[in-house]
Amino acid sequence: MSLSSTEYPISFRLRTATVVVFCTTMFLSAGLLFFVQPLFTKLALPKIGGAPAVWTTAMLFFQVILILGYVYAHLLTKWLPLRWQLCTHITLWLAALLFLPLSASDTWGHDPSRSTTLQTLELFAIGVGLPFAVLSANAPLLQAWYTRSNGPSRDDPYFLYSASNVGSLLALLAFPLLADPLLGAKATSTIWFFGFILFGGLLLISGLMAMHGPGPAVTSAERHTSSHALNPKQIAIWIAVAFVPSSLMLSITTKVSTDLGSIPLIWVVPLAVYILSFVVAFATWKKLTTDSLRIPVLLALAVGAVLLSNLVSQHAAPITILAYVPVLFVIALFAHRLLYERRPPADQLTVFYIALSVGGALGGLFNSIIAPAVFFQEIEAQITLILAGGLLLLLPSSLTPRNVMIGLLTSIPVLCVFGVFKGFNFWGNGMSHALAATLVLAVILLLFRNSLVRAAVLLCVVMLPSLISKQETLFQDRSFFGTHQVFSLAGLRVYRNGTTIHGWQKEEDFGKRPTPLTYYHPKGPMAQVITSEFGQRSEHIGIVGLGTGALACYKQPSQTWSFFEIDAMVDQVARDPSMFTYLSECAPESETYLGDARVVLAQNPFEFDILVLDAYSSDAIPLHLMTQEAVKLYTERLTEDGVLVFHISNNYYDLIDPLARISGSLGLHAATQFHTVKEEDKKSGALSSIVAIVSPDKSLIDGFIAEGNWTGVTSDGETPWTDDKANLISALKLLK
Repeated sequence: MSLSSTEYPISFRLRTATVVVFCTTMFLSAGLLFFVQPLFTKLALPKIGGAPAVWTTAMLFFQVILILGYVYAHLLTKWLPLRWQLCTHITLWLAALLFLPLSASDTWGHDPSRSTTLQTLELFAIGVGLPFAVLSANAPLLQAWYTRSNGPSRDDPYFLYSASNVGSLLALLAFPLLADPLLGAKATSTIWFFGFILFGGLLLISGLMAMHGPGPAVTSAERHTSSHALNPKQIAIWIAVAFVPSSLMLSITTKVSTDLGSIPLIWVVPLAVYILSFVVAFATWKKLTTDSLRIPVLLALAVGAVLLSNLVSQHAAPITILAYVPVLFVIALFAHRLLYERRPPADQLTVFYIALSVGGALGGLFNSIIAPAVFFQEIEAQITLILAGGLLLLLPSSLTPRNVMIGLLTSIPVLCVFGVFKGFNFWGNGMSHALAATLVLAVILLLFRNSLVRAAVLLCVVMLPSLISKQETLFQDRSFFGTHQVFSLAGLRVYRNGTTIHGWQKEEDFGKRPTPLTYYHPKGPMAQVITSEFGQRSEHIGIVGLGTGALACYKQPSQTWSFFEIDAMVDQVARDPSMFTYLSECAPESETYLGDARVVLAQNPFEFDILVLDAYSSDAIPLHLMTQEAVKLYTERLTEDGVLVFHISNNYYDLIDPLARISGSLGLHAATQFHTVKEEDKKSGALSSIVAIVSPDKSLIDGFIAEGNWTGVTSDGETPWTDDKANLISALKLLK
């Protein structure tokens, strides 16, 4: 119970000042904590690459450090007097200043022979480990200090956690919308450094206020009672509940960044929604209860089940990202409010926050380490949605065989609507089936709103088919960079990586020199360059982005070709003649250099007549390969009259203007071709493409333009993208 002013005479101003100082310190600490996550991840991209899994692994690092910070805060508050708690924490803050301003280590280099996940964790530990650890301890530590201060409601300080998450949310939104496009990474890092210094001053003031307060807000008897009330079962429930929204958030992040690109805005949208759910859940709103969230949760689970059931086309990313946001928010809000309702007394809050951080980190561990090693396809979101349905069982419910059986029987007609038993073809009219399935499932779940066991069983059964791949594959596996599938379709051998088709080959071409298809067909822009008079006399050709290896079949016997591929599994697939024969038939002796192409090119003195950059055609843009520094490196690996060939076909981004600005800033000359295939070529497996050529040799570019297929491009004078500042949002086709 809060101490009244008669029990401890204190001025209203002092009480107000105390809560303002603590709220401001929590707000700033959380803002710095969550601002540094996308900031340092962006600084690390040129080092580690831009795969969607990079952000998931980065989140794992931050969650593990968060656990260590919470454990440190717990030990500090239990073992040391308040004076020494303050001295210890201020000392660590001073030590963290030695690692600032933030930057990725210049001595660190990616080794493709080692685990990329472990190397990513190592890079983050070296660059941001201690500053992040100092910040991560503040949520429980400052709340524990507040219970000893003169602040109001000091016996129930959980409201400070809501204030903390407001800072987190604003920081997450400010980085991609303001800091990243307007300031750049280096300037933002400097501002963050000064913010960290300001935080140290506020931390000291908060500690001094706690030291001059009346002492703990609970009596020894209350502490003894609450300590015994805290049992392992309750802690396990906290961990399990915290796991669900963490894993779901990371699963949705992977899905979205695979479709739209590994950039800060894409990373922070699911994370911001996740944090917003904390803000709302830990607010002191008596009308917000888990019981009041029952119907919204059931509706969110229905929509989520349909989104993850393959009824919606994988290429509907702009639509699905909008649908995933409310699903994630409602489920996370329900889970976090469940945690809030089960919070312990104030003297046990450090244990509570440790349990929350462990649950969050287990979500990161599951998504980053366990799932890629155990599952051949990305099914983490489906598994987590099933577990989210299981959270309903923590509310008052009747777990009886009768309710379980009703849930099982009801799932049969729902599965028929989903098309599992009838084998509907959803390619042509998938949206109408998806809407019908959502409506049917939502209505039944609402009928089961007072019998949550039935709802949980129904959801589990409906989601189970989505855990099983329905497509017969010749090869299916998973790497750090996503899922890989090779399958046959209408006489074609197709290679898909995530949602991106890497290429295909006619199966009738096996056993002979195959004809390149898709973007690489003989009439396409890339083939035009390689088979031109200039291409024929070129001696050294480099290809960044291996795919199926289709371009290899333009190789002349006198030429030396080199391939650069970040994912070893892509090389494994392309070189296996039982899956594709482009490389084995046309360039079996050509070497593949594994690792991020930018890093490998920087570390080796290559010299190419033609360097093809074929890493932009997937929907996820590796932004660090399209900056001024990157293009400058490419030109340094060309002969004096060499040419860069950029394949920039993309569903969501228009990369012509950014490339023209970079070329202009470097004194290079550029041309582009929007190639549209004819109907008869489409039937033979050709695809339309957008390709740009860049060279320091103006006469070479003019020669291609004179042929009539290419159009010269010049910079519009806007600032080119750099490693420090690159606004990928500005290239979205939706904004043009």
